[in-house]
Amino acid sequence: MGEYHHNIDEKGRIVLPGKFREDRTKIIVTRGLEKCLYLYTVEDWEKVVNKLNTLPFTKKDARTFMRSFFAGASVCEFDKMGRINITSPLVSYAGLTKECVVIGVNDRIEIWDETLFNNYMNENSKELENIAEHLFEVSNETL
Repeated sequence: MGEYHHNIDEKGRIVLPGKFREDRTKIIVTRGLEKCLYLYTVEDWEKVVNKLNTLPFTKKDARTFMRSFFAGASVCEFDKMGRINITSPLVSYAGLTKECVVIGVNDRIEIWDETLFNNYMNENSKELENIAEHLFEVSNETL
């Protein structure tokens, strides 16, 4: 959970907050949706892979999604300063320039370009109430 602001340097290195590192030596980074990056622990990555392995490879949508998701994936190791080095194709995909937003989203971390994140949040803030209402209608639950 949480929102943190960190800069990415010209070599593609970014510090992840200490609570996201917690005794980990590596993390998996891949293309996310809405032009951000998804970061997973090795354990959570394996869970995602297992779910994706249940998709039928005969379906074009499944093949297309898996190509994008797996082709962009890379294993990143933390350096002594708590930074990871994000590959240039991933930096380009997410439009990361300097100022980034790192957020915790349930089983993953997301890294956004700060401007893209602010635009995304502003565009969706008006719809958040309706989105929540529709999501919880489906499950017949309320918070």
